[in-house]
Amino acid sequence: MDFVPLLKIRFMSIGSIAAFLIVFCLSLSGGAQVPQTKNIIIVTLDGFRWQEFYQGADLSIVGRGKYVTGEMIGEFLHTDEEERRRLLLPFIWDIVAGEGQLYGNREYKNKVNCRNRHLLSYPGYSEMLVGFPHRKVSSNAEIENPHATVLEMIQKHPGFKNEVAVFATWEAFPFILRESRSDIYVNAGRDLALGNISHKENLLNHLQTTTGERSDSLTFQYAMEYLKREQPRVAFIGFDETDQHAHAGRYGEYLSAAHRADQMIRQLWEWVQSQPEYRDQTTLFITTDHGRGRGQNNWRAHRLLARGSRHIWFAVLGPDTPAFGEMRVRSRTYQNQVAKTIAAFLGLPYRNEEPVGEVVQTMIAIPANKPGSPSAWYSR
Repeated sequence: MDFVPLLKIRFMSIGSIAAFLIVFCLSLSGGAQVPQTKNIIIVTLDGFRWQEFYQGADLSIVGRGKYVTGEMIGEFLHTDEEERRRLLLPFIWDIVAGEGQLYGNREYKNKVNCRNRHLLSYPGYSEMLVGFPHRKVSSNAEIENPHATVLEMIQKHPGFKNEVAVFATWEAFPFILRESRSDIYVNAGRDLALGNISHKENLLNHLQTTTGERSDSLTFQYAMEYLKREQPRVAFIGFDETDQHAHAGRYGEYLSAAHRADQMIRQLWEWVQSQPEYRDQTTLFITTDHGRGRGQNNWRAHRLLARGSRHIWFAVLGPDTPAFGEMRVRSRTYQNQVAKTIAAFLGLPYRNEEPVGEVVQTMIAIPANKPGSPSAWYSR
């Protein structure tokens, strides 16, 4: 992470500065500590911009009638920016901002960027979960990922066999995660629940078969039923409707999809905190695969020519994450740091066949390479 000198940390509260210094000194000390995180859940909102995440509904887009015609978005409108963002994402701003950390508000020069040059979903998810961009991952074509992801490596690690599960609206995830050889449980696209399923999962299967469409709500319900039944230690939930509506120019529905995702994440977290196997032992990591263009028209698009598509954000909440809240210190972090950070929360080092991004040290109040950690591991 590329921090400016500590004396220039001028936007943080006194409490945040103190917490930052504690983690900074701890990362230098190398003192042995054991993470409290036993489980981790990663949630993604496909193509959701940092602008809405930090500023709420974009009034310049709302003012363009062609993107909101006939849609009621008054519930997300307010003259105050902080109130707008809270109306849009109440769980993020009422809970995560108070108890966890938020990265990527570029108004404070707190930047989170993609490293890959393609700025599409498959390259973004691959960079996020592998730890580096790869030249062969350059489109959304449904081809098998040339590299194992951190989820595959966790699945192969002693103590985590059959403890990793993935649920996604987008049908490309079996290819991103190499389902055919990774042994990860993946339910994505038109997949049905399998195994000793519940009555509700039977109903979800019927709905999936009848409609042939996968909504974020269906993805979430499949995930919740599996969590209740199998209690995996690692779960990934990928929402997609924000990206679908943005490409179609439906700004009101784009906002509504983000708001629904926030509500589902709240429901997930409240359930997690009600379960003895998960309560105060689970880290929640929320992010996006890519940004979108800036301005009244370019917000619909992403890729290299849509300026802003490289700009993303992170949100994290859990027992090992100091409550810094909104990170207003000037810094730069990258999407390729997610994989190793996820492993670090579980007390596992991580490497791959090419160098991966380093742990985001301010997220986790234990050294990344503490004495007594399991030896480095990876699979070819």
